[in-house]
Amino acid sequence: MTKNLTIVGMLFFVFGFVTWVNAILIPYFKIGCELNNFQSYLVAFAFYISYLVMSVPAGYLLRIIGFKKGMMAGFWIMALGAFIFVGAAWWRTYTGFLFGLFAIGAGLTILQTAANPYITVLGPAERAAQRISVMGVCNKTAGILAPLLFAAVLLRPTDNEIFSRLPSMGENERKLVLDALIRRVMLPYACIGCILLLLGWLVRISSLPEIDRGEEEVSFAEGDKQSVFHFPHLILGAVAIFLHVGTQVVAIDTIIGYAGSMNIQLPRAKVFPSYILFATIVGYIIGILTIPRYISQARAFLTCTVLGMLLSLSIVSLRGRVALGGHVADISLWLIVLLGLANSLIWAGIWPLALDGLGRFTKTGASVLVMGLCGNAILPLVYGWLADKWGLREAYWVLFPCYCYLFFYAVYGHRIRNWKFKKLLA
Repeated sequence: MTKNLTIVGMLFFVFGFVTWVNAILIPYFKIGCELNNFQSYLVAFAFYISYLVMSVPAGYLLRIIGFKKGMMAGFWIMALGAFIFVGAAWWRTYTGFLFGLFAIGAGLTILQTAANPYITVLGPAERAAQRISVMGVCNKTAGILAPLLFAAVLLRPTDNEIFSRLPSMGENERKLVLDALIRRVMLPYACIGCILLLLGWLVRISSLPEIDRGEEEVSFAEGDKQSVFHFPHLILGAVAIFLHVGTQVVAIDTIIGYAGSMNIQLPRAKVFPSYILFATIVGYIIGILTIPRYISQARAFLTCTVLGMLLSLSIVSLRGRVALGGHVADISLWLIVLLGLANSLIWAGIWPLALDGLGRFTKTGASVLVMGLCGNAILPLVYGWLADKWGLREAYWVLFPCYCYLFFYAVYGHRIRNWKFKKLLA
């Protein structure tokens, strides 16, 4: 089991590296492709909307060809997306980048659909949140490294001067400068594509077992369930996933732009996504050490939702300059960093509660939950639209109702087993 968890941990590291590099790509493309806030967050939309489009087909694919072959296909589809990036960079076409991001997201959807059930079933249910936290450490460690490594490859010490001169450049000069800027992504993404091809083959020949729950049955007092839509706690859990991942990506993918509004330019602001992910890892470690010995995974989930509500209200209401970590910025910037701590154990809380009692519907149920990851696509666009309309700080109001719903699911929603709300299971 330890060997299998190590393999899955490697998968989660890859998930994190590919996913959280978007935090650098969004402000980078905003400059290089001359975009407004809304347009720049199409990076997140193109990447994460694939979860909505591909999650159910991914479930069927895994059922037909198996988990290991399916994961190999996922890696190779991601590699295709990385190679599309190379061509898009050469011609500096934002549409090409979006197609590449969609392909990477589609492959990642297949991998996520396969990997998450492993963590849920490889061990006791009451320790599922602990195992998910371990995987989260792998994911977020990669997330800390990805923006810093890509920033080191993509950014130069002289870029601040170039960025400040762009508005005054002539059209031809600006085009040459921006073409050169965007083409910096060609080499790293060509390398990523080759690595993903290799990883797909390695997973295919690994010792990771198949998950086969096709013969499991589950009965309830109100009668056997005929589809996943007869499990209210699953569907409500998918909504919770939608809102949770959306709040997480809003925090990580917008903080560089928000720091820019405080005159902290991209070469220095690049560290803030890593700060958020470090705070998330701190939360994971707390979960690993305390769940279930000192606190249940459900109680940890509830605590994080309350913290999220308090922080989201504070971000839009508190003001004051704070000097910390070599940066002088409004306190709200650091409160966004702390959202990493609030978000840390929410994912780990939702998955076991939403998949509880699904039996033979577990694979399809996991696909439904993965569909919820499209919240990463929608909520950043909502934030971008609000930022263009109201301002960068005021746009963070989008977070508060999300945490309110997560509080509802933690307290009540996960217990609902009947759409008529007549019965609750303890």
